Amino acid sequence: MSNYKRYYLKDYSYIFITIVTYNRQKILIDNIDLLRQSFKKTKTSYPFDIIAISVMQDHIHMIIKEKELQNFSKIVSSIKKYFSYNLKTKPQKENLPQSMQTRKEAGVWQRRFLDHIIRDENDFKNHFDYIHYNSVKHYGISPKDWKYSSFNKFVKLNIYDNDWCDFKNKDIDYVWLE
Repeated sequence: MSNYKRYYLKDYSYIFITIVTYNRQKILIDNIDLLRQSFKKTKTSYPFDIIAISVMQDHIHMIIKEKELQNFSKIVSSIKKYFSYNLKTKPQKENLPQSMQTRKEAGVWQRRFLDHIIRDENDFKNHFDYIHYNSVKHYGISPKDWKYSSFNKFVKLNIYDNDWCDFKNKDIDYVWLE
């Protein structure tokens, strides 16, 4: 087993997190209401703000804010537990590896998650844009048309232009390769 260490840095409050389903199961959009409930339930135990989020079929990217970064592992764990416990259609236990059966894992989420502490404004902007670009990257869907992200909230706040990353509506000259 790997020796994985998470860093909890004082004086930082924003963290980028990626959570992925086990074997990239496409279950999140079909269970979006349960996922929302999982976040609401977790917020009752661990106060945090979701600054930006994008939910794909098999993974979530988000930036959250805590007063001091000390509970983000507990936050992710709580979201995963609530979602897994309340998910109606679970993977068959006998189809899971023995190590997952031994740990009594549900086979809904990958065991680990990715975290990155946001260190400065440029780092924040890069991750903020990455989150909102995800629908284009994975499905070719313009951010304004992907209803499972915070993009339209930031359009209303004049942080993004409505057509940000909507290349179909842009007048682009593609002869630059000549």
